[in-house]
Amino acid sequence: MSPIIAPSLLAADFANLESEVTMLNQSQADWLHIDIMDGRFVPNISFGLPVVEAINRHAKKPLDVHLMIVQPENYVEAFAKAGASIISVHVEACPHLHRNIQQIKALGCKAGVGINPHTPIDTLQDIIQDIDLVCMMSVNPGFGGQKFIENTYSKIGQLKELISKKSSKALIEIDGGVNQDNAKKLIDAGAQVLVAGNFVFSSKDPSATIRGLKSLA
Repeated sequence: MSPIIAPSLLAADFANLESEVTMLNQSQADWLHIDIMDGRFVPNISFGLPVVEAINRHAKKPLDVHLMIVQPENYVEAFAKAGASIISVHVEACPHLHRNIQQIKALGCKAGVGINPHTPIDTLQDIIQDIDLVCMMSVNPGFGGQKFIENTYSKIGQLKELISKKSSKALIEIDGGVNQDNAKKLIDAGAQVLVAGNFVFSSKDPSATIRGLKSLA
């Protein structure tokens, strides 16, 4: 089965956002990945609700909104109204994670959980059967263009085992440092969704780059 490809708009040309979204609409991309950063949970600020609303006006594909923020429960409803189809919150940011997941699902969105590189897979043990997606960070969150963390392959194996053990239907999404050197290996390890930012948007032909990722199986 072909992987789901979710180009990260964090690496897009913000001065030409409409044309970047149109390009993704016409490409083989499946989802549009949108990273929301608050400068508190991660050491960077990206964009907020008005930009998500603007993207949604032009997007013809699901918006995969990744909330790298503290107290996401205060903003989830607004992001759902802005057009999110999938909303992921971080296990490290949510002391009441079940409540966060229930909130997302009650809004009609698919619910995901983000997990940082240093966080053990075991922290998902009591939530894995309730979620649709695990957004596994393969770089430390906050900035694009970072070097891929090799231990990710091992964590995918652990996550696959947990998903199987708990009879979960959660998809495994890899976010950070995905490129031509590791994409096939990630899929072979068990990844089903690939987030790619710089690799797609800095290429000479982003549509061809997406097509190449999509052809990996």
